[in-house]
Amino acid sequence: MVKRVVFAVPGSLDTPTGGYAYDKRIMAELRQLGWDVQCLDIGDGFPSPDETTRSVARSLLLKIPDGQPIVIDGLALGVLPDIAAEAAGRHPLLGLVHHPLALEWGLSAERADALRRSERAALASVRAVVVTSPATAKLVASGYEVPAERITVARPGNDPAPRARGSRDGTPHLLSVAAVTPRKGFDVLVAALATLAEIPWRLTIAGDLSRDPGEAASLQSSISEHKLSGRIAVLGEVSSERLTALYDEADVFVLASRFEGYGMAYSEALSRGLPVIGTRAGAIPDTVPPAAGLLVSPGDAAELSAALRQLIADAELRRRFADGAWASAETLPTWRQSAAIFAATLEKLS
Repeated sequence: MVKRVVFAVPGSLDTPTGGYAYDKRIMAELRQLGWDVQCLDIGDGFPSPDETTRSVARSLLLKIPDGQPIVIDGLALGVLPDIAAEAAGRHPLLGLVHHPLALEWGLSAERADALRRSERAALASVRAVVVTSPATAKLVASGYEVPAERITVARPGNDPAPRARGSRDGTPHLLSVAAVTPRKGFDVLVAALATLAEIPWRLTIAGDLSRDPGEAASLQSSISEHKLSGRIAVLGEVSSERLTALYDEADVFVLASRFEGYGMAYSEALSRGLPVIGTRAGAIPDTVPPAAGLLVSPGDAAELSAALRQLIADAELRRRFADGAWASAETLPTWRQSAAIFAATLEKLS
Protein backbone atom coordinates (compact mmCIF):
# COMPACT_ATOMS: atom_id res chain seq x y z
CA MET A 1 0.00 0.00 0.00
CA VAL A 2 1.37 3.39 -1.02
CA LYS A 3 1.85 5.78 1.90
CA ARG A 4 0.75 9.30 0.93
CA VAL A 5 1.18 12.63 2.65
CA VAL A 6 0.70 16.28 1.69
CA PHE A 7 3.08 18.96 3.00
CA ALA A 8 1.31 22.32 3.13
CA VAL A 9 4.04 24.93 2.91
CA PRO A 10 3.65 28.73 2.78
CA GLY A 11 5.52 29.83 -0.33
CA SER A 12 8.44 28.42 -2.25
CA LEU A 13 10.53 25.58 -0.85
CA ASP A 14 13.55 27.38 -2.29
CA THR A 15 13.14 30.27 0.17
CA PRO A 16 16.62 30.56 1.76
CA THR A 17 15.87 29.80 5.42
CA GLY A 18 16.61 26.85 7.63
CA GLY A 19 12.93 26.05 8.00
CA TYR A 20 12.33 25.70 4.29
CA ALA A 21 15.57 23.77 3.87
CA TYR A 22 14.35 21.36 6.55
CA ASP A 23 10.97 20.89 4.87
CA LYS A 24 12.55 20.33 1.46
CA ARG A 25 15.06 17.78 2.70
CA ILE A 26 12.57 15.84 4.85
CA MET A 27 10.25 15.54 1.86
CA ALA A 28 13.08 14.26 -0.32
CA GLU A 29 14.12 11.71 2.28
CA LEU A 30 10.53 10.54 2.81
CA ARG A 31 10.29 9.86 -0.92
CA GLN A 32 13.43 7.76 -0.65
CA LEU A 33 11.73 5.85 2.15
CA GLY A 34 8.82 5.02 -0.14
CA TRP A 35 6.35 7.79 0.61
CA ASP A 36 4.28 9.54 -2.05
CA VAL A 37 4.85 13.15 -0.98
CA GLN A 38 2.95 16.10 -2.46
CA CYS A 39 4.16 19.62 -1.71
CA LEU A 40 1.29 22.11 -1.64
CA ASP A 41 2.19 25.81 -1.77
CA ILE A 42 -0.61 27.52 0.16
CA GLY A 43 0.59 31.07 -0.54
CA ASP A 44 2.98 33.79 0.48
CA GLY A 45 2.71 36.40 3.20
CA PHE A 46 2.73 34.16 6.26
CA PRO A 47 2.61 34.62 9.20
CA SER A 48 0.62 37.74 8.27
CA PRO A 49 -1.62 36.54 5.43
CA ASP A 50 -4.30 38.79 3.99
CA GLU A 51 -7.87 37.55 3.57
CA THR A 52 -7.29 36.51 -0.03
CA THR A 53 -4.32 34.36 0.96
CA ARG A 54 -6.29 32.81 3.81
CA SER A 55 -9.17 32.02 1.49
CA VAL A 56 -6.88 30.42 -1.09
CA ALA A 57 -5.13 28.39 1.59
CA ARG A 58 -8.47 27.11 2.89
CA SER A 59 -9.62 26.17 -0.60
CA LEU A 60 -6.39 24.31 -1.37
CA LEU A 61 -6.41 22.37 1.88
CA LEU A 62 -10.06 21.36 1.59
CA LYS A 63 -9.53 20.08 -1.96
CA ILE A 64 -7.21 17.35 -0.67
CA PRO A 65 -9.00 13.97 -0.74
CA ASP A 66 -10.57 13.10 2.60
CA GLY A 67 -8.51 10.98 4.94
CA GLN A 68 -5.12 11.90 3.51
CA PRO A 69 -2.56 12.99 6.12
CA ILE A 70 -1.49 16.62 5.92
CA VAL A 71 1.65 18.17 7.41
CA ILE A 72 1.16 21.91 7.88
CA ASP A 73 4.27 24.01 8.36
CA GLY A 74 4.01 26.06 11.54
CA LEU A 75 4.68 29.35 9.78
CA ALA A 76 1.18 28.97 8.32
CA LEU A 77 -0.51 26.66 10.79
CA GLY A 78 -0.11 29.04 13.69
CA VAL A 79 -2.24 31.73 12.06
CA LEU A 80 -4.89 29.43 10.57
CA PRO A 81 -6.61 27.98 13.66
CA ASP A 82 -10.09 28.08 12.16
CA ILE A 83 -8.98 26.45 8.91
CA ALA A 84 -6.99 23.83 10.83
CA ALA A 85 -10.09 22.99 12.88
CA GLU A 86 -12.14 22.61 9.69
CA ALA A 87 -9.51 20.48 7.97
CA ALA A 88 -9.08 18.29 11.06
CA GLY A 89 -12.63 17.02 10.58
CA ARG A 90 -11.55 15.44 7.28
CA HIS A 91 -7.83 14.76 7.62
CA PRO A 92 -5.28 13.62 10.19
CA LEU A 93 -3.11 16.70 10.69
CA LEU A 94 0.51 16.99 11.80
CA GLY A 95 1.88 20.36 12.84
CA LEU A 96 5.54 21.05 12.05
CA VAL A 97 6.82 23.70 14.47
CA HIS A 98 10.28 25.08 13.74
CA HIS A 99 9.88 27.64 16.48
CA PRO A 100 6.80 29.28 18.03
CA LEU A 101 5.66 32.33 16.08
CA ALA A 102 5.30 34.47 19.19
CA LEU A 103 9.03 34.16 19.83
CA GLU A 104 10.08 36.03 16.69
CA TRP A 105 12.21 38.98 17.73
CA GLY A 106 10.83 42.52 17.54
CA LEU A 107 7.11 41.79 17.93
CA SER A 108 4.95 44.05 20.05
CA ALA A 109 3.53 42.49 23.20
CA GLU A 110 0.06 42.60 21.65
CA ARG A 111 1.18 40.88 18.45
CA ALA A 112 3.10 38.22 20.37
CA ASP A 113 0.07 37.50 22.58
CA ALA A 114 -2.20 37.26 19.55
CA LEU A 115 0.17 34.84 17.83
CA ARG A 116 0.51 32.74 20.96
CA ARG A 117 -3.29 32.41 21.30
CA SER A 118 -3.70 31.65 17.61
CA GLU A 119 -0.95 29.01 17.54
CA ARG A 120 -2.25 27.37 20.71
CA ALA A 121 -5.71 27.08 19.13
CA ALA A 122 -4.27 25.71 15.89
CA LEU A 123 -2.17 23.09 17.66
CA ALA A 124 -5.27 21.88 19.46
CA SER A 125 -6.57 20.62 16.09
CA VAL A 126 -3.60 18.48 15.12
CA ARG A 127 -3.06 14.86 16.09
CA ALA A 128 0.70 15.17 16.41
CA VAL A 129 3.41 17.82 16.45
CA VAL A 130 6.96 17.51 15.13
CA VAL A 131 9.52 19.95 16.46
CA THR A 132 13.19 20.31 15.58
CA SER A 133 14.78 20.35 19.05
CA PRO A 134 14.20 19.25 22.64
CA ALA A 135 14.10 22.92 23.67
CA THR A 136 11.24 23.62 21.28
CA ALA A 137 9.45 20.49 22.50
CA LYS A 138 9.51 21.89 26.04
CA LEU A 139 8.22 25.26 24.84
CA VAL A 140 5.34 23.69 22.91
CA ALA A 141 4.39 21.45 25.83
CA SER A 142 4.57 24.16 28.49
CA GLY A 143 3.31 27.19 26.60
CA TYR A 144 0.87 25.73 24.08
CA GLU A 145 -0.90 23.02 26.06
CA VAL A 146 0.21 20.20 23.77
CA PRO A 147 0.58 16.90 25.68
CA ALA A 148 4.17 15.70 25.66
CA GLU A 149 3.15 12.33 24.21
CA ARG A 150 1.90 14.07 21.06
CA ILE A 151 5.24 15.80 20.44
CA THR A 152 8.09 14.23 18.48
CA VAL A 153 11.58 15.68 18.11
CA ALA A 154 13.04 15.21 14.62
CA ARG A 155 16.20 17.28 14.55
CA PRO A 156 17.61 18.51 11.24
CA GLY A 157 19.97 16.04 9.65
CA ASN A 158 23.63 16.46 9.00
CA ASP A 159 25.47 15.90 5.74
CA PRO A 160 29.12 14.80 5.87
CA ALA A 161 31.42 17.68 4.93
CA PRO A 162 35.17 18.22 4.68
CA ARG A 163 36.85 19.82 7.65
CA ALA A 164 37.57 23.52 7.25
CA ARG A 165 41.21 24.33 6.54
CA GLY A 166 40.91 27.91 7.80
CA SER A 167 42.39 31.17 6.65
CA ARG A 168 45.88 31.16 5.26
CA ASP A 169 46.76 34.83 5.44
CA GLY A 170 47.45 35.13 9.18
CA THR A 171 44.25 37.04 9.92
CA PRO A 172 41.52 35.11 11.78
CA HIS A 173 38.49 34.83 9.51
CA LEU A 174 35.06 34.93 11.16
CA LEU A 175 32.03 33.61 9.27
CA SER A 176 28.34 34.25 9.97
CA VAL A 177 25.61 32.58 7.93
CA ALA A 178 21.98 33.66 8.28
CA ALA A 179 19.29 35.78 6.70
CA VAL A 180 19.69 39.35 7.90
CA THR A 181 16.74 39.79 10.25
CA PRO A 182 16.53 41.30 13.76
CA ARG A 183 16.40 37.85 15.39
CA LYS A 184 19.83 36.93 14.07
CA GLY A 185 21.55 39.65 16.12
CA PHE A 186 23.83 41.18 13.52
CA ASP A 187 23.50 44.55 15.25
CA VAL A 188 24.95 42.97 18.41
CA LEU A 189 27.75 41.32 16.43
CA VAL A 190 28.83 44.55 14.77
CA ALA A 191 28.70 46.41 18.10
CA ALA A 192 30.89 43.71 19.67
CA LEU A 193 33.43 43.74 16.86
CA ALA A 194 33.62 47.53 16.95
CA THR A 195 35.35 47.20 20.33
CA LEU A 196 38.05 44.95 18.84
CA ALA A 197 39.43 47.28 16.21
CA GLU A 198 42.98 47.01 17.58
CA ILE A 199 43.34 43.25 16.90
CA PRO A 200 43.38 41.49 13.52
CA TRP A 201 40.19 39.83 12.24
CA ARG A 202 37.83 39.90 9.31
CA LEU A 203 34.18 38.88 9.09
CA THR A 204 32.11 37.57 6.21
CA ILE A 205 28.31 37.59 6.47
CA ALA A 206 26.46 35.35 4.01
CA GLY A 207 22.68 35.36 3.98
CA ASP A 208 19.52 36.68 2.36
CA LEU A 209 19.27 40.48 2.48
CA SER A 210 15.72 40.65 1.12
CA ARG A 211 13.81 39.21 4.09
CA ASP A 212 13.98 42.51 5.99
CA PRO A 213 15.35 45.33 3.80
CA GLY A 214 15.23 47.75 6.72
CA GLU A 215 17.41 45.51 8.86
CA ALA A 216 19.80 44.96 5.95
CA ALA A 217 20.12 48.72 5.46
CA SER A 218 20.66 49.20 9.20
CA LEU A 219 23.44 46.60 9.15
CA GLN A 220 25.27 48.36 6.35
CA SER A 221 24.84 51.70 8.11
CA SER A 222 26.21 50.33 11.38
CA ILE A 223 29.24 48.85 9.61
CA SER A 224 29.96 52.23 8.02
CA GLU A 225 29.44 54.17 11.25
CA HIS A 226 31.92 51.96 13.07
CA LYS A 227 34.40 52.31 10.16
CA LEU A 228 34.46 48.54 9.62
CA SER A 229 33.67 48.46 5.90
CA GLY A 230 37.15 47.20 5.10
CA ARG A 231 36.87 44.34 7.59
CA ILE A 232 33.26 43.15 7.25
CA ALA A 233 31.99 41.81 3.93
CA VAL A 234 28.22 41.43 3.55
CA LEU A 235 27.70 39.10 0.61
CA GLY A 236 23.96 38.44 0.64
CA GLU A 237 22.71 35.04 -0.45
CA VAL A 238 25.44 32.91 -2.05
CA SER A 239 25.53 29.69 -4.03
CA SER A 240 26.09 26.38 -2.25
CA GLU A 241 29.52 26.16 -3.88
CA ARG A 242 30.49 29.61 -2.62
CA LEU A 243 29.18 28.80 0.85
CA THR A 244 31.27 25.63 0.94
CA ALA A 245 34.32 27.70 0.09
CA LEU A 246 33.51 30.25 2.80
CA TYR A 247 33.25 27.53 5.43
CA ASP A 248 36.57 26.09 4.28
CA GLU A 249 38.31 29.48 4.60
CA ALA A 250 36.86 30.26 8.05
CA ASP A 251 38.53 29.98 11.45
CA VAL A 252 35.49 30.71 13.65
CA PHE A 253 31.73 30.57 13.09
CA VAL A 254 29.78 33.28 14.92
CA LEU A 255 26.06 33.99 15.05
CA ALA A 256 24.50 36.15 17.76
CA SER A 257 20.90 34.91 17.44
CA ARG A 258 18.36 36.17 19.92
CA PHE A 259 16.39 32.92 19.56
CA GLU A 260 16.59 29.69 17.57
CA GLY A 261 14.17 26.78 17.42
CA TYR A 262 17.18 24.74 16.32
CA GLY A 263 19.75 26.73 14.35
CA MET A 264 20.85 24.69 11.34
CA ALA A 265 23.76 27.03 10.58
CA TYR A 266 25.35 26.07 13.90
CA SER A 267 25.24 22.35 13.11
CA GLU A 268 26.58 23.05 9.62
CA ALA A 269 29.52 24.83 11.21
CA LEU A 270 30.10 21.89 13.56
CA SER A 271 30.08 19.49 10.61
CA ARG A 272 33.05 21.41 9.19
CA GLY A 273 34.96 21.40 12.45
CA LEU A 274 34.62 25.11 13.11
CA PRO A 275 34.73 26.50 16.64
CA VAL A 276 31.45 28.27 17.33
CA ILE A 277 30.52 31.46 19.13
CA GLY A 278 26.77 31.67 19.68
CA THR A 279 24.24 32.50 22.35
CA ARG A 280 22.37 30.57 25.01
CA ALA A 281 19.04 31.36 23.34
CA GLY A 282 16.39 28.74 22.58
CA ALA A 283 17.77 25.48 21.24
CA ILE A 284 21.33 26.63 20.58
CA PRO A 285 22.73 24.92 23.71
CA ASP A 286 21.07 21.70 22.46
CA THR A 287 23.11 21.99 19.28
CA VAL A 288 26.46 23.44 20.36
CA PRO A 289 28.16 21.45 23.15
CA PRO A 290 30.63 23.15 25.54
CA ALA A 291 33.55 21.39 23.85
CA ALA A 292 32.75 23.09 20.53
CA GLY A 293 32.77 26.75 21.44
CA LEU A 294 31.51 29.61 23.58
CA LEU A 295 27.90 30.63 24.19
CA VAL A 296 27.00 34.05 25.58
CA SER A 297 23.86 35.82 26.70
CA PRO A 298 21.68 36.91 23.77
CA GLY A 299 21.79 40.62 23.11
CA ASP A 300 24.90 41.19 25.25
CA ALA A 301 27.50 42.91 23.06
CA ALA A 302 30.07 43.13 25.87
CA GLU A 303 29.95 39.39 26.60
CA LEU A 304 30.07 38.63 22.90
CA SER A 305 33.07 40.93 22.50
CA ALA A 306 34.92 39.09 25.27
CA ALA A 307 34.25 35.71 23.65
CA LEU A 308 35.37 36.99 20.26
CA ARG A 309 38.55 38.46 21.73
CA GLN A 310 39.32 35.15 23.43
CA LEU A 311 39.05 33.06 20.27
CA ILE A 312 40.62 35.59 17.93
CA ALA A 313 43.68 35.94 20.18
CA ASP A 314 44.17 32.28 21.11
CA ALA A 315 44.94 29.94 18.21
CA GLU A 316 45.39 26.97 20.54
CA LEU A 317 41.92 27.50 22.04
CA ARG A 318 40.48 27.69 18.53
CA ARG A 319 42.17 24.39 17.72
CA ARG A 320 40.73 22.68 20.81
CA PHE A 321 37.23 23.94 20.07
CA ALA A 322 37.65 22.93 16.42
CA ASP A 323 38.49 19.39 17.54
CA GLY A 324 35.43 19.43 19.81
CA ALA A 325 33.21 20.64 16.99
CA TRP A 326 34.50 17.97 14.62
CA ALA A 327 33.90 15.27 17.23
CA SER A 328 30.43 16.55 18.09
CA ALA A 329 29.38 16.42 14.44
CA GLU A 330 29.63 12.64 14.69
CA THR A 331 26.73 12.69 17.17
CA LEU A 332 24.38 14.63 14.88
CA PRO A 333 21.66 12.63 13.09
CA THR A 334 21.74 11.98 9.38
CA TRP A 335 18.85 13.27 7.27
CA ARG A 336 17.75 9.68 6.70
CA GLN A 337 17.56 9.11 10.46
CA SER A 338 15.56 12.31 10.95
CA ALA A 339 13.18 11.37 8.12
CA ALA A 340 12.69 7.91 9.64
CA ILE A 341 11.56 9.55 12.89
CA PHE A 342 9.25 11.81 10.89
CA ALA A 343 7.87 8.83 8.95
CA ALA A 344 7.15 6.89 12.13
CA THR A 345 5.13 9.83 13.42
CA LEU A 346 3.16 10.02 10.16
CA GLU A 347 2.37 6.32 10.34
CA LYS A 348 0.77 6.79 13.75
CA LEU A 349 -1.64 9.46 12.48
CA SER A 350 -4.19 7.12 10.91
